[in-house]
Amino acid sequence: MAGQIYYEDIGAGTEIPALVKYPTTMQLVKYAAASGDYYQIHYDKDFAVASGLPGVIVHGWLALSFLGQMITDWLGEGGTMVKLNGSYRGMNKVNEDLFCRGKVTKKYAEDGKNLARVEIWVENPQGEKTVTGTAVVTLPSRS
Repeated sequence: MAGQIYYEDIGAGTEIPALVKYPTTMQLVKYAAASGDYYQIHYDKDFAVASGLPGVIVHGWLALSFLGQMITDWLGEGGTMVKLNGSYRGMNKVNEDLFCRGKVTKKYAEDGKNLARVEIWVENPQGEKTVTGTAVVTLPSRS
């Protein structure tokens, strides 16, 4: 976390600092245990290939959680993530960099809260967006 971001510091177009993740097979096994998603395509290379995949693939929910981490790291202790949603558009492979990115698309006040809507996505090394979504956050004010 770089420090506290304030409502006054952002505007439409503000980019969120990127987060790069490198999921390993061990991380996927641990995620499977935590989530209960034991589908073999997430840890058994032979099964994944026999299923027509290029190899072991990352759980979609895990990739979305990386986006959540990017947002909460950016917000600082004074901010809150109110909503997070995503859509899975492609597959991410194990042992490959995942680039988590985002930018503010709207800044507004509602019910006394300073809110921002953030477009978020995961890119694979080929630059393809494999997970897309949005987050809504609250940020503290400097005043």
